[in-house]
Amino acid sequence: MPTVTTSDGVEIFYKDWGSGQPIVFSHGWPLSADDWDTQLLFFLRHGFRVVAHDRRGHGRSTQVSDGHDMDHYAADLATLTTHLDLRDAVHVGHSTGGGEVARYIARHGEGRVAKGALISAVPPIMVQSAANPGGLPKKVFDDLQSALAANRTGFYRDLAAGPFYGYNRDGAEPSEAIIQNWWRQGMMGGAKAHYDGVVAFSQTDFTDDLKAITVPVLVMHGDDDQIVPYADSAPLSAALLPHGTLKTYAGFPHGMPTTEADTINADLLAFIQS
Repeated sequence: MPTVTTSDGVEIFYKDWGSGQPIVFSHGWPLSADDWDTQLLFFLRHGFRVVAHDRRGHGRSTQVSDGHDMDHYAADLATLTTHLDLRDAVHVGHSTGGGEVARYIARHGEGRVAKGALISAVPPIMVQSAANPGGLPKKVFDDLQSALAANRTGFYRDLAAGPFYGYNRDGAEPSEAIIQNWWRQGMMGGAKAHYDGVVAFSQTDFTDDLKAITVPVLVMHGDDDQIVPYADSAPLSAALLPHGTLKTYAGFPHGMPTTEADTINADLLAFIQS
């Protein structure tokens, strides 16, 4: 398996297919690079080089006990992009991966990055506070950690079969294959990484990162996202980005890169080629 080793000894697994302008994909919690397979094949067919990695503690990367925070995630991504010497790259992040992309571009990547895309992404910050009254109460995330610690297998199954893809909505037609693939990816990773990752994706403030990004960034979000609520995320991120563009999808769920892949892929392609 292709891996790159970080400065603190973590082996990061990655996929690197094709040639041409690179598009680098950062996955959501608690998944893996496999969550991007539909996008990887689509953009590969359109002449791009596609790269996706498993975040530390996730998928096939090392299950270390520490470093599960956005600074390490971004630094690990920088290690990968330097190792592969990726230039003029487009960085695409879903959910937690959107936070990783924002921090990476702001602190490591602008010299190598052409554009960015944040899909159903966690910035600017998820947790509620005096400065972020529209955020979710900290108890929401504490409860996620408690459910993970008590019964990770059941919790992951329920999350995939319910709000992640909007399968709990009236009229929804759940795909058992998608649910099982989400569960498979989640269970490949380490419980400690996923437990700590809840804090990373919910409590990290990306406001300064977003303000510092000078490349064009497309912010894509469904207005029926039950994981990262729309109103306190995408519009605020787009407003903070110097060259941000907001694209809102009526009724789309958090996992829209999977359930609405045709639409998301076409819009990403148009943005990259614009």
